[in-house]
Amino acid sequence: MFKSIFSNSFGILISRVTGLARDIMMTSALGANVWSDVFLMAFKFPNLFRRIFAEGSFTQSFIPSYIASSQKSVFAVAIFIRFMAFIVALSFLVTLFPAFFTKLLAWDWGEDLIAQTAPLTAINFWYLDLIFIVTFLGTLLQHKEHFFTTAFSTVWLNIAMVAALFLFSQSDPKTIVYALSFSILIGGLLQVATHLYSIRRQGLLKLLVGGWKYRKTKNVKTEESKFSSLFFPSLLGNSTAQIASFIDTSLASFLVAGSVSYLFYANRIFQLPFAIIALAITTALFPSIAKAIKNDNHSLAYKNLHKSFWLLSALLGLSVLGGVLLAEPIVWLLFERGNFTIQDTRNTADVLMMYMVGLIPFGLAKLFSLYLYSMHKHMKAAKIAALSLGINLIFSLLLMKPMGAAGLALAGSIGGAVQLILTVKEVGWNLFFDLLKTKLSLYFVAGMTLFGVLFYYLNQYVLHLIR
Repeated sequence: MFKSIFSNSFGILISRVTGLARDIMMTSALGANVWSDVFLMAFKFPNLFRRIFAEGSFTQSFIPSYIASSQKSVFAVAIFIRFMAFIVALSFLVTLFPAFFTKLLAWDWGEDLIAQTAPLTAINFWYLDLIFIVTFLGTLLQHKEHFFTTAFSTVWLNIAMVAALFLFSQSDPKTIVYALSFSILIGGLLQVATHLYSIRRQGLLKLLVGGWKYRKTKNVKTEESKFSSLFFPSLLGNSTAQIASFIDTSLASFLVAGSVSYLFYANRIFQLPFAIIALAITTALFPSIAKAIKNDNHSLAYKNLHKSFWLLSALLGLSVLGGVLLAEPIVWLLFERGNFTIQDTRNTADVLMMYMVGLIPFGLAKLFSLYLYSMHKHMKAAKIAALSLGINLIFSLLLMKPMGAAGLALAGSIGGAVQLILTVKEVGWNLFFDLLKTKLSLYFVAGMTLFGVLFYYLNQYVLHLIR
């Protein structure tokens, strides 16, 4: 299990580090202004669906149905055709009516700004088609317990965008955002190519070819129905954080210029520990817990959960302390250059602190939700996610005016806390308290206190140097 966690974490780490390099170059080229808002808004739809697909909803529904199917190759191809046909049709619809879909994202933007953003929305949306292919192939690889390719593949997207920024860094902002949009498609094609190479190396290419060949002669309606009954609840259950971020961006369009960018850059930093720690651990842990529960071996499932709980809590705890107490130095180090000003740094740091408050709740909620998905309680997880999302929306509307973009971030963290409480309640408070009834709880409190003091004084020292 820990070998899988390490390979997954390592791939995600490389991906996120190159992503930060991309964002650093983007802030230098565009800053936090109207043009950066335009590009980020256009990329919001495909990026939202990329995160939803990549963070478990498809995998947690596909793998149980795939394992149960007696016609695995035909089932896999049938699901691929169904999804791909829908996504391609939707992409054509967005291409034909880009202004309408852009308006869905930016409710309060004027017609001129919508007109500037609409063509970029049409270009960026085609990335969704490519990322679904990546997700589908990546799920087949995960079934073979191969995680690195999918975790690493976003590096190609980042490299393509960095190349565009390097080549067009001296151009006007409009040219830069168009170059970035086309580079996203190039990066998506590279991601697909990487997965096809790994599929071939893992011996899965024959499976897909066979599934296509026999798709009309084999009946997999039962497996498709089972998949559908699991997928849509899982989609909502796994996408709370992403939908919350989507809501944040849409509501931020009502705020002062730059608010969309402050949320994006702060969320990028938040996503680094969330992906490297929470996603890597839960992705690698899901197959082992699912198999243990299926075999009625609850002691093994609890053992894996216990180890992962404390590893996750310690790493996320350190991340929260660092993100809250060192927010301004972190944003200064990563982004304050070129058109990104001191005030942009301070505004982004305020948002980052509010996001980081929700890191532990979101991470632990994802861990405990594995029990729900392993026991096929996808609908229960979906109801919990829907309720937490509703709480998030209520607090977003209450806090956005007095706190601005930071209020939207705090509302998301409150929603994450609600999701954790409800998920633990469903799994069982006894299980949760059993995890806490160890000496590790004392070590955790002592360690967090020590590092909290160290990070506080480090923040004071760094701010004295840079300001």
